[in-house]
Parts: sequence; structure tokens; C-alpha cells
Amino acid sequence: MTPRALASLEHAIPQPYWLDAAAPPPAFTRQVGQLRCDLAVVGGGFTGLWTALQARRRYPDKRIVLLEAGACGGAASGRNGGFCAPSISHGVSNALKRWPDEAETLIRLGRQNLDELQQDIEQLGLNVEFERQGKLNVATTPWQTEGLRALEQKYRRFGIDCQYLEGDALKDRLNSPAYSAGLYEPNYALLNPVRMVRELRRACLQQGIELYEHSPVEALLPRADGITLQTAYGEVLAQRLALATNVFTNLLPQLKSSVIPIYDYALTTEPLSELQLTAIGWRGRYGIADSGNQFHYLRKTADNRILWGGYDAIYPFASKLDEGLTQRPETFVRLAEQFFATFPQLGDIRFSHAWGGIIDSSARTTLFTGCSAGGRIAYALGFTGQGVSASRFAAATLLDLLEGAHTERTALRMLSRMPFPFPPEPLRYMAVGLAQRGLEREDRTGQRNLLLRTLDAFGVGFDS
Repeated sequence: MTPRALASLEHAIPQPYWLDAAAPPPAFTRQVGQLRCDLAVVGGGFTGLWTALQARRRYPDKRIVLLEAGACGGAASGRNGGFCAPSISHGVSNALKRWPDEAETLIRLGRQNLDELQQDIEQLGLNVEFERQGKLNVATTPWQTEGLRALEQKYRRFGIDCQYLEGDALKDRLNSPAYSAGLYEPNYALLNPVRMVRELRRACLQQGIELYEHSPVEALLPRADGITLQTAYGEVLAQRLALATNVFTNLLPQLKSSVIPIYDYALTTEPLSELQLTAIGWRGRYGIADSGNQFHYLRKTADNRILWGGYDAIYPFASKLDEGLTQRPETFVRLAEQFFATFPQLGDIRFSHAWGGIIDSSARTTLFTGCSAGGRIAYALGFTGQGVSASRFAAATLLDLLEGAHTERTALRMLSRMPFPFPPEPLRYMAVGLAQRGLEREDRTGQRNLLLRTLDAFGVGFDS
């Protein structure tokens, strides 16, 4: 631990920057007593809020109820970096590797989803600091540079605009001794995740959706004509149920082995001056990510802080879900040290916030959907850190499934086939650890070991 890294964290507030910069949370209503509805949505993050809003469009006269265990956006949706990808498949390379026969469809639908998300933001008047300014992917090693060249060719194949950068061209976008090459893609967006949650919440209430917070659902009881949702203070009798709880799978225990919690961490700096930003060559508002398996993601906030996150991805034994694990000093120090190595021009900077959150990770790094209780319950989970935009697509798929409709979305094998299940403990912890050590070695050497190649053959992946 270097003295500079430790000093930079001296005043870092232990909560997400987004929450600290936002207005106080709005007043809430708790679900009490008994009520009946046509559609219940459980989960008040991006997926649940989008599901409720899209359901209102489809069913203007039906009673729609949303139930959230805490405050809307209090879990993954309010803690992420706000990267809004034109993808539902965790990128072009993942689509080609895992679903080559439907890759073209997945790529087209991902780009279309981002267009439609922007249209929704504009039509609903959502003030979410949405910026469609692109993303810069950067490389630190020769093999990562080769990977960017390969990605450029994949982008060209599908008509995706991009620009390969080296030397002065790269320095004009980002000036750091850590990076030797870059690939800029203009069709990428950023937003403020807490504002997004609160604005979606506001839109739901304006459109007559009944929204109850601090109302955990404790049990689901299927009936012949629907589902009974037992809550702490009452119950909801619903004809159909959309489950949008991501890594919290206790209501459908059969999903428990399909995702694991991965703890991800981030820092934000104090606001930077134009002089400081010019020193690192970062003049635009695009996001940035490096190309390692253990990768960093970084972006500017509205007040020109740098959000710097990623690298450490921590799996806790037995898939433990614990708010205490979102504060990890050793990771924050490591991130600070890596920041100063990446940007020596900013050696005197301090960090204002340090926090963590849980990513619901599937063994193939993409979301999946399905049904239970004879089609009366639909679920979506496994976003693996790519849910800011993909959650909107998942919401439409949930409604298709509950209608029993056969659509282009429900026909996707990526969505309809369950991912490879994670083994029971202690094998799970051992397997994840071995895979992560293999990924770390690949970052250092460019060589993918036998274990990772075997997992690739079975469609199982832990890469970024």
C-alpha cells in the first residue's frame, strides 16, 4: 500500500457517488393489507421499472403493481457505472462465440434497443444525464492490441462504426503511458443510474402504476387463477407475475445455481479542472474501458469527476449476500494505486467516494429468461454487469412470455436456454477461483490455459 494511495482515500465517502449527489429519496408507500391486480412486478431496479412501464403501454386499463423490498434502485441498478451498451449479448465477440447462428440478430436487436431506449427517455421526459458520446476501448499489451484489431474486423463485418487508434491519434483521445492502442466506437451511451431509477419510478407513478417500496415479498403461492404474493404486511393476488430480482433468487429456488454474486467496486475522484482533463487528453464525454479480463471502466460524471471501477471481481463463499462486503479497503487501495499508475499527471488527486455492488453473473455472461407456474410467472436475470440497457429488452421479453406470445425475442436461444449451472459448494468457490487465476494469467501472458479452453468448449465463461 503506497502512502499516496492511502492518502487519496482519506476522505472517501463509503457510499455510491450517485446517491450522495442526488436529492433525498422520494417518499414511499408500503404495501399493507390485501389487494388484487392483473400484473405484479417484483423488483424495483431497471428491469422491474421497465417491465411496469412497458406493461402500461400494452395494457392501458389493467391494474399493475410493483413491489420492491427496499428502495427502488438500492441494489445493482443504483450502484453501477451507467454504461449503456448497444448490446443485449455482452458485446459482439460474445454473440459470435456463443451463438454464431443468431449473432447477426442479437447484434441488430441490441443496437435497436439502445435507439428505442433513447426514444423512451425523450418521449417520457426523463432527466437522466443521457449522453450518447461513444466508448473508447484501450489495450495495455500486444495481445490486447491484437484483440482490438480483431474486434475492429468484427465491427466492420456488421457495419458498426469504429476507429482504430495508435500514437498521437490515441493521445488525442486519452494520454496515458498505460495504453498503447484504442478502438473508439461512437454508438455507445452513458447515463446517471440513480437519476434513471428515480425518473423511471416517477414515470410509473404518473401512469397509474401502484408502486410499493420497503415491501419485501416473502413467499409465492401459485393458485389455479394466478399467484399469491405474501408480503410482510399483507398479500397481493395477481393473475401474472414478472420477477425482476436478479441475484436475489429466494422466491424461485430452482434458479439459485444459475447465477452467482460477484462484488464489483468503484471510486470517484474529486471534480477535475479543465487543465487536469487536458493533461490526460480526455476532452470528450465518452466512456473508456481497458481490454483485460480483469478490466477497468472509467467515465466522467456531470461535474467532471472520474469514476474509476472494476478489476477486482470478488466471489464470496456460498454466494453470500452481505452489504458489508460492498466495502473492501484492500480493493479501494488497489484501485487507487492503479489509477495513479494510469494517470501519473493526476498524482495529487483525491477520491471522494468508494463503494461496491453485486453483479448477478451467469456462466455465459448474458441475461436469460424463463417461465414458471404454468407460464404465470416470468423471470429475467444473469445480466453480468450489462443490464443498464439490456434490462429494457428483458422487460419486453418478460411481457411476451406472460402473454404466451411467440416473438423474435422469445425465439432467441440466448434468452430461452438456461445457462450452465454453477456447481455446489465448495466446488463452486474452487472453480471460480481457478477460473479467475487463469484469467489473471492470460492478462499477464496472453495465453489461455487448458481450464479456460475447456470451459469455452462447454459454453461457460468468466471473461469480461
